[in-house]
Amino acid sequence: MEFFTILLSGILGLVTPAGLVVDRTAENAVRSQLQHAEQLEVRVDNAPSYQLIHGKVEKVRLAGRGLRLKQQNIRIAALELETDPVDVDPRSLGKQKLKLRRSLHAGVHLLLEQSDLNQALPVLIAQIQEFVIPELGGDRSESSSNYKFVNPRLELLANNRLRFQVQLATEDDDEPLAIVAESGLVVKGGRQIQLVQPKVIVDREAVAQNIVNEIATNLSQELDFRRLEVYGLQVRILQLKVAAQKLDLVTFVRVDPSSTLLQNPSLQNSKL
Repeated sequence: MEFFTILLSGILGLVTPAGLVVDRTAENAVRSQLQHAEQLEVRVDNAPSYQLIHGKVEKVRLAGRGLRLKQQNIRIAALELETDPVDVDPRSLGKQKLKLRRSLHAGVHLLLEQSDLNQALPVLIAQIQEFVIPELGGDRSESSSNYKFVNPRLELLANNRLRFQVQLATEDDDEPLAIVAESGLVVKGGRQIQLVQPKVIVDREAVAQNIVNEIATNLSQELDFRRLEVYGLQVRILQLKVAAQKLDLVTFVRVDPSSTLLQNPSLQNSKL
């Protein structure tokens, strides 16, 4: 969301009617947020051209492959983004608080590969273990903080299923516990990703299903995009497809003029 906001600010901050210059500058705005891009193309439709001066464009389209973000250690295999007409208060251009005059709608197609997700796993592990470790250990006391996940690995399987392997270790444990978790993924109401038919094996023994179900419920709650609506952001999942070594996601995004993600960019990294 942060680099998308900067992209729009860079596009709409231009006052030149030359479409070629607009496209080139928009592309540079995106590249400034990336470590690397194998392919990147940005197109801005701004007819009639004078609308740009007033903070309006008809459409922004972005297509890229092999995009590696600066802020998050993750590579995006492919990204396609297309907006509806954009209307920004020109007085907010060039400032930290970008002000929309009407809601911004965009369609986003995201393709992630298994190898890239595994590189990003260390960042996610700390968040996952906060509520998973107490459930596995059956102890919510402070002693559970002595445990940690190490050597994580994610496998994207066919038929919308994934497998997660990790070891549960302590500082003085020479033989950490091997954990294997597998689950299917379904989308409920376009707003939430749910885990279905989950199973967990710890040190070659199946974990009690009631414990597994509780963990799956907690994780599904974390993957409920309705939590973002309080920040003026609505996300609807149009397609989620997990195949061998690839995850394909298509979403519709709406950003309201009152969105705190635009008014306070520091929230963008903490909430998305």
